[in-house]
Amino acid sequence: MKLNKTCISAALLLLFLWPDGLLRAQSREGSAFDQSKYVPDIALILDVSGVDRDMADQKYYSLTIPGFSFPFLNQPSSSGLNAHRGMNFNYGELSLYSVVDPYFDLFAVIDLAPESAGLEEAYFTTRKLPYGLKIKAGKFLASFGRVNEQHEHYWDFANRPLIATALFGEDGLNEIGAQVTWVAPTSFYLVLGAEVLNGTNEQSFGTMGFSDPRDSVAIDAVQGPNLYIGFIRSSFDIEDASILFGISNAMGRTRNDQGYSGGRGNAVDAKTDIVGGDLTVKYSLDAIRFVSLQSEYMYRVMNGTEYTDNYFSNIVFPTSQLDKHHSGFYAQVAAKLDQLWEIGVRYDLLLQNDVSLSGADQHMPSNLPRYSAMIEYNPTEFSRIRLQFDRDESRYIQSSGGLSCQPYTQIILQANLTIGAHGAHAF
Repeated sequence: MKLNKTCISAALLLLFLWPDGLLRAQSREGSAFDQSKYVPDIALILDVSGVDRDMADQKYYSLTIPGFSFPFLNQPSSSGLNAHRGMNFNYGELSLYSVVDPYFDLFAVIDLAPESAGLEEAYFTTRKLPYGLKIKAGKFLASFGRVNEQHEHYWDFANRPLIATALFGEDGLNEIGAQVTWVAPTSFYLVLGAEVLNGTNEQSFGTMGFSDPRDSVAIDAVQGPNLYIGFIRSSFDIEDASILFGISNAMGRTRNDQGYSGGRGNAVDAKTDIVGGDLTVKYSLDAIRFVSLQSEYMYRVMNGTEYTDNYFSNIVFPTSQLDKHHSGFYAQVAAKLDQLWEIGVRYDLLLQNDVSLSGADQHMPSNLPRYSAMIEYNPTEFSRIRLQFDRDESRYIQSSGGLSCQPYTQIILQANLTIGAHGAHAF
């Protein structure tokens, strides 16, 4: 009888606790997919600068790097970094990162301008694939070389390297697509990766179709993926020196319309192949001080057809066999002097600039340099004040009289500040 009373009492207690107490206990424990466990890391980055340049803004915006681009492409933009003499709001960057669940991470960067906002990156990555595999998909900075997949606030200088701008434009190679990487089971770091991308970057690729007003030429737009990238990277240490190097290759179609369909301008239908190599060596003097060397080399081959038309003047130009070979590199040295100060120098050089139309050399200028030096003050890891000097001898003005070199000098005073949770950058 006593046992029965005990069992009945336990059963009543269980029924009493079930709708409230047990559910509360389960809520406290949560499930593996409870989103309250994965509150996003949110950070806001602000970058502003003051620029003094020995050239008026309107003339600066008309400059180009002849031969490396199609007409009227890689000109400095009035909305780019450090574009104006005087004060510049370069960008506001709102970044969000979180674990989605045990299988995926999600990352996004929203680019904020005074009168607009845009999605710079938004992609997911996998967490638990076997055999060292990882998948990334969405909109992201392509893993070509060293500097392209870095955000601006991570750079050691206030502007993109010259060869990267000449081949990929001021915004870099930012595409929609997917990436797969494999980390090899070796004693040192070794990763192989491949990307399949839309390839809309107009500086080297592009997908747009075109036709002339006479309907004698009709080139369809590229459908589906247009850009394929493969890369290999490795890293190892030698005593106090960390060494990272990589090789990248990008291949795709180039279709670009610069006024041709409107009756006056040029269009290109070609194949483009770009190879690159990068090397970074970081030598640590102690826990704070270091000296780093970073360099990249890129080589581009573009073969196809260029179309030219002036419908309004009733001039029909024959198509031309287009053949372009371009190369260039940059090399920079940065030294962390103490916890507050860093200095650096960079040398950019556009080497080869060979352009021919139907076998005729277009006599484009080559060996185009830029020289940069900077000094940086970091009150904390969340703020940076940088003074940079540039001497750029790579830009030209193109007119009916031909090409005219327009070197300029500029001084940039840059402030970059971060608030919120922002993860550490990869080496």
